[in-house]
Amino acid sequence: MLEIICKRLVLAIPTLLLVTVMAFCLQKLLPGDPVLAMAGEERDPQVIQALRAKYHLDDPIPVQYYRWLASAARGDLGTSLRNQEPVLSLIASKLPVTLELSVLSLLIAMIIGISTGILAAVRKGSWLDHVANVLSLTGISIPHFWLGMLMILLFAVKLRWLPASGYVSPAVDLVQNLRTLLMPSLVLGSGLGAILMRHTRAAMLGVLRADYIRTAKAKGLLPLRIVLKHALRNALVPIITLCTLLFGEILGGAVLAEQVFTIPGFGKLIVDAVFNRDYAVVQGVVIVVAVGFILLNLMADVLNIAINPRMRRA
Repeated sequence: MLEIICKRLVLAIPTLLLVTVMAFCLQKLLPGDPVLAMAGEERDPQVIQALRAKYHLDDPIPVQYYRWLASAARGDLGTSLRNQEPVLSLIASKLPVTLELSVLSLLIAMIIGISTGILAAVRKGSWLDHVANVLSLTGISIPHFWLGMLMILLFAVKLRWLPASGYVSPAVDLVQNLRTLLMPSLVLGSGLGAILMRHTRAAMLGVLRADYIRTAKAKGLLPLRIVLKHALRNALVPIITLCTLLFGEILGGAVLAEQVFTIPGFGKLIVDAVFNRDYAVVQGVVIVVAVGFILLNLMADVLNIAINPRMRRA
C-alpha cells in the first residue's frame, strides 16, 4: 500500500509542474495590466516603475516563474495585488466555505445517484428504470444557474422557507448555516447525482451479469444480500473514482452556485480575482485546486485498493 502511494506521489510531481507552467503562462495572456490599475487615475510613470520593481514584474518571464515557483514550494503563494493580503490567508478564509458546500452537494449526489442507480439496475427494463433514466437526463440537462433561480423564486420568495442568499458560519449558527447551504447544495447535487446514477446503473448491470452472482442466486441467498454485499461491493470501484472526481469538480467549479446564492467561497474568490486582474490570487487558486485533484485521486486509489485487494498488484 505504501509503495503504491509513493509511486502515485512521484507521478504527480510532473503533473503539478505542468499545471504551474500553464497557470503562470495563461494568466500572462489575460488582458489588462494590474500595475496600471494599482497606479490610480494619474498613472505616474515613477509610481508604475516602482510598483513593477516591487512585485518583480519587470523581470523576464522565466525569472518571474522561477521566483514564484520557489516561493510556492515554501508555502508562500504571494500577496494579493488588490488588497495586499497574503494569498494563502485569502484561500484559507474562503476554502472552508466551498469545502462545506462541496461535501453537502456530494452527499446529496450520492444519496440520489447511488440509490436510484441500484434500483434502476435491479429493475432493468421496468417503469422504475425508465423513470430513473428520464430524471437523470433531466438533471444533466438543466443549467445550474436556472435551477438555482427557480429554487430561490419558489422556496425563498413564494414559500419563504429558506433564505435567498448569503452565508452563516456553522460556528455562529449551525441551523442557519444548513438553511443557507441547502438550496445551493441541492442545485449542485442534483446534476452530479444524475451523472452518478447513470454510472452506478452501468456498473451494477455489469456486475449483476457475472457468474458469481448467478451462483449466489442458485445458493438461495436473499436478493437484498446479493445486491448489497456481493454486487455493490464490486461495482464500487468505478463509483468511488467518479465520486472523487465529482468532488474535485464541485470544489473547482462551484462558481455559478456561489454567484447565484452570494456565497463568499472559493469560486467567488477566483471570479473576483480574474475581474480585478489579481494574478497572484488566480495562480494560488489554480495551484490549490490542482493539489486537491491529485490528493483526491490518491484517496480514490487507496479506497479502491481497500475494497478490492486485487488492485494491489496493478
